[in-house]
Amino acid sequence: MIGKLTGTLDDKNPPQVIVDCHGVGYEVLVPMSTFYNLPELGARVSLLTHFVVREDAQILYGFATQAERAAFRELIKISGVGPRTALSVLSGMSVAELSQAVTLQEGGRLVKVPGIGKKTAERLLLELKGKLGPDIGVAASVANDSQADILQALLALGYSDKEAAAALKALPTDVGVSEGIRLALRALGK
Repeated sequence: MIGKLTGTLDDKNPPQVIVDCHGVGYEVLVPMSTFYNLPELGARVSLLTHFVVREDAQILYGFATQAERAAFRELIKISGVGPRTALSVLSGMSVAELSQAVTLQEGGRLVKVPGIGKKTAERLLLELKGKLGPDIGVAASVANDSQADILQALLALGYSDKEAAAALKALPTDVGVSEGIRLALRALGK
């Protein structure tokens, strides 16, 4: 029903913001990724929204990007995952990180999000597979199975997503897994 709000940012109190649209203040719940990118109070702001109507409440959720809103909508379709849990997931990790975790089937990364247990993480991995798009985040740089294996090995060794993605981009596309890991570790060691 309400797809987008554009107005003046009146109040910021995580995870809630108030957007004044011509004298009407809308309370909007936003993920922390959106919250951190909001302008100062009194500035003009535009949020994509998702309107949830329940028996006891009508709640507006806001997002800075189309990708965040799309991920939120995919998350709330999953049985046992409500809007609050979906907001928590998007606050705990970016859409790119979520997509990468689903692509690589890494439930351990989802369990780190508050409110997500092992069973919920497994359900998220199963239900979201192929729905967040292969071109989001680091998964876009994975051209073949050997590169996916190299990336997974680097992440398992404790390197961050950014470090692993940068090392992967520096490798030739036709490199084997063991040689690729060796070259990536050499590059990361510099």
